[in-house]
Amino acid sequence: MYESNSIKIPAGYVTASAIGFADGAGMLAVASETTPLPTTIASPAAPDALSGSANSNRIAGPFVPVVGRPVMVQLTGDWIGSVQMRRSVDGGTTKLPITVAGGEWGRFTGNACEPVWDESEAGAQLYLDIAIYAGTVAYRVSQ
Repeated sequence: MYESNSIKIPAGYVTASAIGFADGAGMLAVASETTPLPTTIASPAAPDALSGSANSNRIAGPFVPVVGRPVMVQLTGDWIGSVQMRRSVDGGTTKLPITVAGGEWGRFTGNACEPVWDESEAGAQLYLDIAIYAGTVAYRVSQ
């Protein structure tokens, strides 16, 4: 019977090779099931920020976020009104307000700087629905 790891005559030996890496002390650590290669998943580059200002009602966007990273919203200025983040998966035809457990989320009535969304679907687009009654709001959406 043939065994896949048997050594055949005339050599009597097999040249072995291994993959290793430098451990914390700079010594060779051979990759194995108990010491796997240290790897990381490269994240795609963050998209350019969506930024501008508004002193009247408008829809700003789209901002196309990278999957798996928090989306930050920054609002500054002296303004009265509201800013609501909206999401679209059909190229902007339908823009739905983002919610959590059916409740309002991502809606602001004053200056803010916070993460508001973590996208899980590639190609989704985010918008800011800006309703200004007075003043000017400066906005920035980024990752």
